[in-house]
Amino acid sequence: MTARRWFLKDCSIGLGAMALRQLMAAAPGKPHFEPKARRIIFLFMAGAPSHLELLDYKPQLAKFDGTLPPADLLAGYRAAFIHPSSRLLGPKFKFSKYGRNGVEISELLPHFTKIVDDVAIVRSLVTYAFNHAPGQLLMNTGTQQFGRPSMGAWVTYGLGSATDELPAFIVFSSGKKGPSGGNSCWGSGFLPTVYQGVQFRSSGDPVLYLSNPPGVDAGLQRDSLDSIRKLNQMRLDVTGDPEISTRINSFEMAFRMQSSAPELMDVSKEPRHVLEMYGVEPGKPSFANNCLLARRLVERGVRFVELYHEAWDQHSALVKDLRQNSKDTDQACAALIQDLKQRGMLKDTLVIWGGEFGRTPMVQGGDGDGRDHHPNAFTMWLAGGGIQPGLVLGETDELGFNVVKDKVHVHDLHATILHLVGFDHTRLTYRFQGRDFRLTDVHGNIVTKLLA
Repeated sequence: MTARRWFLKDCSIGLGAMALRQLMAAAPGKPHFEPKARRIIFLFMAGAPSHLELLDYKPQLAKFDGTLPPADLLAGYRAAFIHPSSRLLGPKFKFSKYGRNGVEISELLPHFTKIVDDVAIVRSLVTYAFNHAPGQLLMNTGTQQFGRPSMGAWVTYGLGSATDELPAFIVFSSGKKGPSGGNSCWGSGFLPTVYQGVQFRSSGDPVLYLSNPPGVDAGLQRDSLDSIRKLNQMRLDVTGDPEISTRINSFEMAFRMQSSAPELMDVSKEPRHVLEMYGVEPGKPSFANNCLLARRLVERGVRFVELYHEAWDQHSALVKDLRQNSKDTDQACAALIQDLKQRGMLKDTLVIWGGEFGRTPMVQGGDGDGRDHHPNAFTMWLAGGGIQPGLVLGETDELGFNVVKDKVHVHDLHATILHLVGFDHTRLTYRFQGRDFRLTDVHGNIVTKLLA
């Protein structure tokens, strides 16, 4: 028995050492080259915003409003809910030109017009998926299947953490509900769970049960954690399960967060002009509050922050809901860019805005006030972290149906994002079940036109 314990615990080829080597193999190495972005904030507009009402103006679509789309345009096209030959629906809002390049922007985005020269608008995104859960998984994990590591997990796996006080990957959610893809959108898949996203609440304790219950002071908790750590370490020495190391780390992180998190979450200490710039009401959960928290998090070394706002699925009530969604998000998105810029952080912080796909040029609903899911074309924007500011990339046809110039697939977007944080997407891999996996699988090309 003594020999067996010695073998498992102390021998250089024992399970404890094997687990340590596995954790070391999963630990972050240096980027393949000097990164332009050292942190990422992903403003995920879950539900799929209509590019046709926001950032991709189509006067010809307005001209042919109420008519049937050309038959040849619909060849092989599959819609989620509507019959493809539904009538065309013209844009519901006015567009005007803004910025140095006269970019056409919807009246729904008055605050975005102030930062149009700081962002790159990509009007030529395409995806495979035309339903929400598969589309959100593809945008976040590179596949429509559950169980793969999220982009945030890959980035933190590659770059590691820049703080001991907070998780490296943090998630917030606002809107009508959580994302259709669930927590798989920020999961670690087969990567060690230390790289998964940690979902924070936007007020109070960021995670449940972070505060000590009555009668438990810091000294008692420290003693308890030390005892639990010893038990976990004994189990790790025997089994070699790397997830036990993740558990040990999570307990210690939670203990440190008890000191750092209350100050982090208290946005009332921000100057009044900053709160007004974002549209934040301290103590009131909102997307705006989450945007301000995102800035505070990246200031403190968090690598990847993702804000989900699940509210953009306008199969009906298109006009009403888009007005509300834009009111809820436009000011804070613009403020985030302005805030990062004035703090000198935008240059190495990559900010991404967008959803999982676009909306159809054809109408959904008898009241003429809805659009269906559309994978053939949608719009996103990016800023900071090595992105060319003031750029408008790509073009759709006159009806906003198909991409006709500079097509960018989701895999290409992922390859470009990894490039900006210093990684060759073909070389950032993890071996699982006998093969090397990567975020882009066997796809993806860097969109060089996006790079500054």
